[in-house]
Amino acid sequence: MPNYSDTIMTDQPIHILMIDDDEDDFFLVNELLQDISPGQYQLNWASTYAQGQEQISRKAHDIYLVDYRLGPYTGIDMLHYFQQIGYKAPVIMLTGKGDYTIDKEAMMAGASDYLVKGEISGDLLERSIRYALDEMNHLRTLAESEKKYYGVFEKAHDLILLADCDKNIIDANPASCRTLQYSREEMLAMNLKDLFLFEEQYRHFFDQICGEDGCGPAEYNFVNSAGKKLDVMLNAVMLDAAAQIFLCVVQDITERKKEEQEKQQQQKFVITGRIARVIAHEVRNPLTNILLAVSQFKLEPGVTEDSQLYTDIIERNCIRINQLITELLNSTRMIELHVQQHGINELTEKALALAQDRLQLNEIRVDKRLSDPDVMIPADAEKVEIALLNIIINAIEAMTPGKGELNIYTARHNDRAVIQVSDNGPGIPEDMKAKLFDPFFTSKPKGSGLGLTSTQNIIINHKGNIHVDSEPGKGTTFSITFPTN
Repeated sequence: MPNYSDTIMTDQPIHILMIDDDEDDFFLVNELLQDISPGQYQLNWASTYAQGQEQISRKAHDIYLVDYRLGPYTGIDMLHYFQQIGYKAPVIMLTGKGDYTIDKEAMMAGASDYLVKGEISGDLLERSIRYALDEMNHLRTLAESEKKYYGVFEKAHDLILLADCDKNIIDANPASCRTLQYSREEMLAMNLKDLFLFEEQYRHFFDQICGEDGCGPAEYNFVNSAGKKLDVMLNAVMLDAAAQIFLCVVQDITERKKEEQEKQQQQKFVITGRIARVIAHEVRNPLTNILLAVSQFKLEPGVTEDSQLYTDIIERNCIRINQLITELLNSTRMIELHVQQHGINELTEKALALAQDRLQLNEIRVDKRLSDPDVMIPADAEKVEIALLNIIINAIEAMTPGKGELNIYTARHNDRAVIQVSDNGPGIPEDMKAKLFDPFFTSKPKGSGLGLTSTQNIIINHKGNIHVDSEPGKGTTFSITFPTN
């Protein structure tokens, strides 16, 4: 296919095909072209409709001059042939005097211009040819740009949304439909506010998008069709101020934030372990001295009953402090693992068996969706079962007896084994989620606050990760992942 920009910008001749059954008209047009620019134009002739079709199908010319009257056919029929074979090329329609009414029909059928034969001059012919070539080059450039940007729209990994002045979604790329789990038809029936998890966030977004600089980048929480929360980074600008069209580019950062949180948890765990060792060293020595002094004091003659009471209190609390330090050390130190291959279903079932009495006592319904086949991991079975048991017991204690539903899900995602434990309890407030694995943090009246710290220690020692998703009133999900090798 000819490259029109190359034809215009270089010294190569412009190849023209004239389809006309009058040889005199062909010679006249050829003479006009040669007089204007000798050697600039190379004119070929097709004297019949059939010859014209055959030449057009070769796509070897830069521009076409087509007579309106071609025996039993018309130039409009020839324009339809261009459309039929999907060939976009500049076509100038040649009409006779008295055919002025066909210009609109010709232009509607795809003609670039029309000329009246009896009124054609050299300057007019050349201007028409160059106009037609320039217009076709412009249209081709636009088509290439549209194809390029449509490709970006279709293939982009980020979510791209277009919305009108009422924030109704008018277009959505495939990534949006995949991530949000809606069909394109469903997306086009939605408003942007339907994507936000929290009302205050979409109100803030709408205030920002109507400003001069648009919105972004800013973090928001979206929700997909399944009700899952997504962390997103959102940029939005006014694409067309007159039509009030907004362009929104949304990056799903859920996994990235999850990885960052897991990394922070691991760093926090390491720091906690160091602090625990320092506390153990700095506190145990004074405690030992206090206990020795109390023991010595109790042996002294003349110790009264009141003195005995106070020394017992001192001794008992020193022992308690020492036990807490030991528990803290055990929950944060690197532990020795006796690793063998075990299935995550096997480990989960054993942890559930250990919690069976509590489940029955609290009338908790258990729903299991376990991977088939089982996913094998290198693990210290006893320790992983303890970690899972801690999470299951936390879930049981969070639920209302007789109304609790415990959901267990296991699967393999790429090279990771996944275990999820979900409850339908009251959920965990956002400010408490960050403290869940902190030593001595507990919401239970008699809890030590070291159960989840110990659980995290076991999982981290297995090179795994633990993540918590929870919303007040919607329950809690603990997600644990282990490497499969």
